[in-house]
This record gives sequence, C-alpha cells and structure tokens, in this order.
Amino acid sequence: MFSGPSITLVIIGVIILMNAVRVVNEYERGVIFRLGRLIGAKGPGLFFLIPIVDRMIKISLRTTTMDIPTQEVITKDNVPAKVNAVCYFRVVDPNKAVVSIENYIYGTNQIAQTTLRSVLGQVELDTLLGEREQINLKLQQIIDQQTEPWGIKVSVVEVKDVQIPEQMQRAIARQAEAERERRAKVINAEGEFQASTKLAEAAEIIGKNPAAIQLRFLQTVTEVASEKSTTLVLPIPIDLLKAFTEKR
Repeated sequence: MFSGPSITLVIIGVIILMNAVRVVNEYERGVIFRLGRLIGAKGPGLFFLIPIVDRMIKISLRTTTMDIPTQEVITKDNVPAKVNAVCYFRVVDPNKAVVSIENYIYGTNQIAQTTLRSVLGQVELDTLLGEREQINLKLQQIIDQQTEPWGIKVSVVEVKDVQIPEQMQRAIARQAEAERERRAKVINAEGEFQASTKLAEAAEIIGKNPAAIQLRFLQTVTEVASEKSTTLVLPIPIDLLKAFTEKR
C-alpha cells in the first residue's frame, strides 16, 4: 500500500501533468510564452507545456460579429443623424493579436466607432441614404488598414440604420413628392409632343390624298354608329352635290 507521502507525490504529479497537457480546437490557436518570451502559436491538437515555465493564451480564429454602437454624426450638409453599424472581423495572426494590443476586440470596436463618425461626417445625407455600398466599402477599407498591425482582418462593415429628425423626414417626403410630380409632368409633356407629331404627320399624309379623307370619314361614322346613340347626323360632302348643282 502507498504511504501518505507517496499519495501526495502522486497527486502532485497528476496535477502537474494536467496543467502540462493542453488541447486546442480546430478554430483556435494557443499563443505560448516561455518565461515571458514569445514562443509562437500552436494548434490545433494536443501538446504539452512546461509547468510554471510556459504560459498559453487561446485565440479564436472564427469570424467575430461586432455591433458598432449608435453614433451621433453631422453630415457634410449639416444634417444631424444617428447611425449604427455592424462589423465582421477575424484574427489572422494570433501572435500579433496577443502581443501588439491588450484587447483586440475592444480596440477594433473603438477604431470602428471613430471611423464611422469620421467617414459619415464627410458625406451628404443623400449620399448616406442612397450610396450605402460605397460607404460600407470605404469603412471596411479604413478599419481593415488600421487594425492590420494587430493581426486583424476586417471583411465586412455594414451601416444598419440611419435615424434623422422628424422635420427632416417630412422635408425629404415633400422633396420626393415634388420629384414624382415633376417626372409625371415631363412624361405627360413628352407623350403630348409625340402624339402631336404623329397627328401632324398623319394630317400631312391624308391631305395629299382626298380618298384617304373619305375613308377616314367612313371609319369615324362606323365608330360613332357603334355607340348607343339613337340619332346620327351625317354631313354630306359638297363633292357629292356637285353633280346636282352643276348646270347641264
């Protein structure tokens, strides 16, 4: 049987062994420091650390979804707005993510907030509302460039919601209504112009051929007769009376 000191040594050995064994998942990397000096990132899989000497920090390589809190901005045309966004990023260099910055998630969030205010303050409200894709791309490029020294890759930045004052919303609605009325008037004028052009061309063609006038007259009579009218008054062309009015 084991004595008391032997059991104690066994327990200590088991504890040391448990602390020495590390398992890193497929989506993680373990950044190892040996006596405070960076050794490098290991994983995935199982490996051993030297107790007391080695220290490991796990870093996830999966894409992180981060909400950018609502920011109050003033656009280039002096319109106040509240804007929030979402940022997708992941760690591509675990060593830099641990050594270069204390908290890469917090740092990325702060960079995203300041960049959102800076970029949206340089564009007009119409651009912010109508050209989201270009603004999203610009935000992604700037944030990615600033977080690259930390081993971070920003893949997507999307502006989610833009809130503007109620008075400005009414002004935009009136502007949109005026624009629709303007387009309707332009389309109506273009239609009248095209119709008048075609009528002028038709009148010119019919005027050159008197028989065409008679055919058009008969067609009109047929259309009128198809209506529910009970009385139909037809003018008699003067040409038909010439045979009776001429003296023989």
